[in-house]
Amino acid sequence: MDYIKDLIANKKIFFRFMREKYRLFYNSNIFFRDLQYAIISYYLTKDKRLKYSEAEKITEELIKLLENEGELKKMSDNAWKVNFSLDYAVIQTEQQISPK
Repeated sequence: MDYIKDLIANKKIFFRFMREKYRLFYNSNIFFRDLQYAIISYYLTKDKRLKYSEAEKITEELIKLLENEGELKKMSDNAWKVNFSLDYAVIQTEQQISPK
């Protein structure tokens, strides 16, 4: 199974899954090990067991892709800033009020 393609295709689902356990929101910090353990947990729910080293490689690749897309901004060797939002934006519309 190509885990990277699966994670990218289901990015919102994965990050919403991750948000259940970790504090994940726009401009929050995200750490390498948090992502790695979230990936391991995510695939355990799909009955796929990842080895620690395999999950580490997947995490590295995912981070590189998200950095290139501008969705993660590197803060240090093991921390990134989240540069996306999982919540839907609220769209306000103007209502015309007719005079009585």
